[in-house]
Amino acid sequence: MIDTIRANLGPMMFGGLIVFLLIGYPAAFSLAAVGLFFGFIAIEMGVITHNYMGNLTFQLFSIISNDLLLSIPFFTFMGAVLERCGLAEDLLDSIGQLFGSIRGGLSYAVIFVGAILGAITGTVAASVIAMGVISLPVMMRYGYDMRHATGVIAASGTITQLIPPSLVLVVLADVMGKSVGDMYAGAIGPSIVQVALFCIWVMILSIVKPAAIPALPPEARTLRGWALVWKCIRGIVPSAALIFLVLGTIFMGLATPTEAGAMGAVGALGLAALYRTLSWKLTYQAMSSTMRITAMVTMILIGARVFSLVFQGVGGGKWIEHMLTGLPGGHVGFLSFTMVFVFFIAFFLDFFEIAFIIIPLLAPAAEKLDINLIWFALLICANIQTSFMHPPFGFALFYLRGIAPPTVKSRDIYLGSIPWIVLQLILVALMIAFPQMVTYWLDKPVTLDPAALEKQLNSMPSFGTIELQGLTPPKP
Repeated sequence: MIDTIRANLGPMMFGGLIVFLLIGYPAAFSLAAVGLFFGFIAIEMGVITHNYMGNLTFQLFSIISNDLLLSIPFFTFMGAVLERCGLAEDLLDSIGQLFGSIRGGLSYAVIFVGAILGAITGTVAASVIAMGVISLPVMMRYGYDMRHATGVIAASGTITQLIPPSLVLVVLADVMGKSVGDMYAGAIGPSIVQVALFCIWVMILSIVKPAAIPALPPEARTLRGWALVWKCIRGIVPSAALIFLVLGTIFMGLATPTEAGAMGAVGALGLAALYRTLSWKLTYQAMSSTMRITAMVTMILIGARVFSLVFQGVGGGKWIEHMLTGLPGGHVGFLSFTMVFVFFIAFFLDFFEIAFIIIPLLAPAAEKLDINLIWFALLICANIQTSFMHPPFGFALFYLRGIAPPTVKSRDIYLGSIPWIVLQLILVALMIAFPQMVTYWLDKPVTLDPAALEKQLNSMPSFGTIELQGLTPPKP
């Protein structure tokens, strides 16, 4: 009996974590509690030694000394400021006027503004809430089909997951051990295809069911000529400048993601001042939101490191790897299982919990199967977007329900999401069928400067290498 328990501590840990999460206990504390509990059991059973748990000190130190994670509060603060500064209203008004003369013009405006807003806010909640508050009353006023209106707003809010400089991609890069710049570059193709798919669907709907997405009446199109051009320039150019400030400096190697995030935070304050909405109240609200999100991410990451250390020590990592690499069908079987698993687990866990708990278990198996980890990470990111839209658990639908007027029925919100879920599944299928959507932007020769490499290695502190001590293999 004891030998059976000793040999199956890994599966028991994983099962215990699932039980804690399903009963609704906070993920960070569930991870730490399960990890420490099974750590004590493993020590008593001789699977690991007391010295092995001492490695937890190094694991926690690696979190607080990780410069990349410092970009999380910067990007969060940038998004929180832009969410409240009036940028979304100006963008929607200008682009809505620009496309107002064609059927579905407001839908195109919502999609494009969602892409721009997603690129500079980085959170689904901020995008969906901002787009819903601003655009839903306008679409209802001009006779848009309720299901289409709610669907396009929720879908445009989830675009933020995939479009650089998404906070999600920063976290994925850290978890996968890859460059943030490469992760951003790989996301360019899928982002373009996703926006194109959404626009194609609106175009098809305008032909098949034109009454559902009418053009704006002439009296609603108050701007024409140079006045409209100036309005569009005023709304788009500052946003484009901020995106270039963040992305351009990373792609050109002028700044690290953390430095680019800091510049983005300053740029967001500058935009708020430009729109004359910068105030102590706005700044305090943005700082408060940043503090909560950063603390949540840090606590989840600490709990995940505690769980991961013990899980690897009792052989859980090898158990997961052997199980996944042994699936029938090789790459196809692994990807099929992974995509279905992530799709359903995203109903119950938010992205950060998936990133710090689930993805570290999947990544070693993907690497052993010689799967490009950047492509794999972006595939998971696109998959999670789908689960944000899936009724009845989709978080984007919850956000929209929270800010929609009482006249909007939950049934319309749920049914309106279905076409957009299909479009997002098409994106996932296209990424699997054509991995060049991601790898095209990455297939470039890499040159190393030996002198620069030697200088960087010499500058590293002596405690930079962490060794796990006191680990003994599980007994059969």
